[in-house]
Amino acid sequence: MTFLKTDLTTETDLQGHGTGTGPTRTKKPVYVDFFPPCNNACPAGENIQSWLAHAQAGENFEAWKRLTEENPMPAVHGRVCYHPCETACNRAEVDSSVSIHAIERFLGDLAIEKGWKFDRPARPTGKRVLVIGAGPSGLSAAYHLARLGHSVSIFEAGPIAGGMMNFGIPAYRLPRNVLHAEIGRIEELGVEIKLNYKVTDVIAEKDAGGFDAVFIAIGAHIGKKTDIPARDAGKILDAVSFLKDVEMGIQPHLGRRVAIYGGGNTAMDAARTAKRLGVDEALIIYRRDREHMPAHDFEADEALSEGVKIHWLRTIKNVDATSMTVEKMKVVDGRPVPTGEFETLEADSLIMALGQDTETDFLQGIPGIEFKSDGTVIVDSKMMTGADGIFAGGDMVPSERTVTIATGHGKKAARNIDAWLRGVSFEKAPNNPLVQIDRLHVWYRTEAPPKPQTHLEPEAATGSFDEIVAGYTVEEAGYEAQRCLSCGNCFECDGCFGACPEDAIIKLGKGKRYKFNYSLCTGCGTCFEQCPCHAIDMVGEQ
Repeated sequence: MTFLKTDLTTETDLQGHGTGTGPTRTKKPVYVDFFPPCNNACPAGENIQSWLAHAQAGENFEAWKRLTEENPMPAVHGRVCYHPCETACNRAEVDSSVSIHAIERFLGDLAIEKGWKFDRPARPTGKRVLVIGAGPSGLSAAYHLARLGHSVSIFEAGPIAGGMMNFGIPAYRLPRNVLHAEIGRIEELGVEIKLNYKVTDVIAEKDAGGFDAVFIAIGAHIGKKTDIPARDAGKILDAVSFLKDVEMGIQPHLGRRVAIYGGGNTAMDAARTAKRLGVDEALIIYRRDREHMPAHDFEADEALSEGVKIHWLRTIKNVDATSMTVEKMKVVDGRPVPTGEFETLEADSLIMALGQDTETDFLQGIPGIEFKSDGTVIVDSKMMTGADGIFAGGDMVPSERTVTIATGHGKKAARNIDAWLRGVSFEKAPNNPLVQIDRLHVWYRTEAPPKPQTHLEPEAATGSFDEIVAGYTVEEAGYEAQRCLSCGNCFECDGCFGACPEDAIIKLGKGKRYKFNYSLCTGCGTCFEQCPCHAIDMVGEQ
C-alpha cells in the first residue's frame, strides 16, 4: 500500500492548539473518544467501528460476537439493509465510503459456515414475554429478551418465520437458507416460535399463557388499494400477495406483459420477480419522476439493467383486457399534476405496489391503545402503547419501514421491557460528541479503492431466483475493513508516540492505548496534529 500526504487539517483545527508554547505549558493533550458517524446512522444501533476494528485485525469471531450484541442477523442485514451507515461514512469525503454492509454479510455468512452460536444467559429471570409476529422486529426483540434471561414465545400467523423478510424480499436478494439459519440460531437460545397461530385477543393470550409482558410486531402485510375502473378485476393483483404467492410456490398467471403500479422498492421487486417468472415485458408505471421516487437508486438501476421498463410521470385511469389508459403528468412545485394527455399501454395484468397497511383492528378493544389515522399504533419513547405492559414496534408503529429500523425497534423494546419487568426505567447512556470529516487530521490516506461485490450478469440473473450478489472472501473482507478511518477513536497507529519530541507518551500495550507523562509534555500539540482520527484534544491547563 502507498501512503500519500493529503493534509485535511484546517487552519481552524490548529488555531489555539499550536506549537511554540515556550517554557510555560498553557494547554495539554488528553485522549478522547468521539462518536463515529457510521454508528450514529445505524438504525439497529450497531457499534460498527468496534466490530470493524476486530475485522481489521483478522479477529472475525470477535467481530461477529461484537456485531451480534446489537443485531442477531448480520447475514440478513448485510444483504437487505440500505446501509445508511455508508452514506454517513467520513471516508466518502476522502475517496469512497467503506463497504460496511459487505463486511457485515461476510461475518454473518462465516458464522453460518462455522456454526458459531450465541451465548446463553447465565441466569433465567423467571419472567415470560409474548411476542406477536416473527418478522425482523419480533425476532430482534425475542433475541435480546432471551439474552437478558427472559422466557420468550413468538406467535406467528404465517407458516414460516421471517415475516416480510421471507414473503416480501425475493430470494435473489435474500436466500432462504441464510434467513432460516439466522432464525434457527435465535431459536437455539430457547426462543419458542409457534407458527400458523393468529392472535385475535391479546389480553386473553397474555392471561392464558401467564405472560408478564407483550411485544406486538405484526408488520404491514396488506397491500394498499386505489379505485381504477377495470373490466376484469381478476387481472389486478397486489404486490404483497403476489410476492407471497411466488414464495409459496404459487405462480400467478400474468400473461406476456405485466404492468406494476408504484415507485417503491416493492414495485422494483415485483417487476424483477415477474421477469424471473418468464414474462416478456415488465413495465413500472409511476406518477412522479425518478428524482422523487421512494425506491432506492440502485434498486431502479438493477431493475433497468434486467430489462424492466419504467414509465415515469404516468397515472393509470382505467384498465382493459389487454391494455390500460394512462395520463401523463408533469411536476409543478415538486408535485405531479395532470396534463390532460393520455396514452395506451399494452398489459395483460396489473400488479398494485402502492404501499402496505397494517391489520391492527384486533387491538381496537384494548383500553389505552391509540392509533394514528393510517392505522398505525402510537407508542411512547419506551416503545410501550397506552396499555400498561403492551409494547409495539416495526412496521405497525409510525416510522420508516425497513428491516433494519424494525430490528432496532425490537432491541429498543426489549431493553425497555426488561426494565419494566424489573420495575425500573431504561435510560440509554448518552453518546459521545459526533466527529465529522472536518475534525479528522487525515494527513495520509491509503490508496485503497473499495472492493466491489461481484454481480451476476443481467441475462443470467433473470433466469432464476439464485442470489445475484456475491459475498467477500476472507482476504477481501480484511482489505475492506482496513479502509476504516476509526473516526474519533484511537486505533493505536503510534502516530502520537512517534511524533512526540519529548518522549512524553507511554505505550500501555496492545488494546490499552497510551497515556501522557505530563512531567515531560510541553503542550506543543504535535501529537494532536499527527493523530489522524482526532483521538487527542488540547485542553487548557487548570
